[in-house]
Amino acid sequence: MSIAIDGNKCIGCGRCIEICPGGIIKKNQDHKAFLKRPQDCWSCGSCMKVCSAEAVFMYLPVELGGRGGRMTLQRNGSRMEWTVTRRDGSSVTLTTSADTANRY
Repeated sequence: MSIAIDGNKCIGCGRCIEICPGGIIKKNQDHKAFLKRPQDCWSCGSCMKVCSAEAVFMYLPVELGGRGGRMTLQRNGSRMEWTVTRRDGSSVTLTTSADTANRY
């Protein structure tokens, strides 16, 4: 798995750069985030969680709807909605609470 950043949605805040444990997210000449070396992505999802512009998404492996499938995250207060969209366009959304997500 690897993340990708939609440059059209990125607002250049740099929050994803600050939180990336691998240090692979950088700013381009337009001050937008991009992956310097996508193959080094740990797929931890930290950047997705902090992106207020919903510019970061994750490509999924075959087992999770891959080959064109992706996962996006929308935040609504303390609610996080993780949407998995398969290549055929079908999708499923899982809802978690940001308040209890990392409790265990």
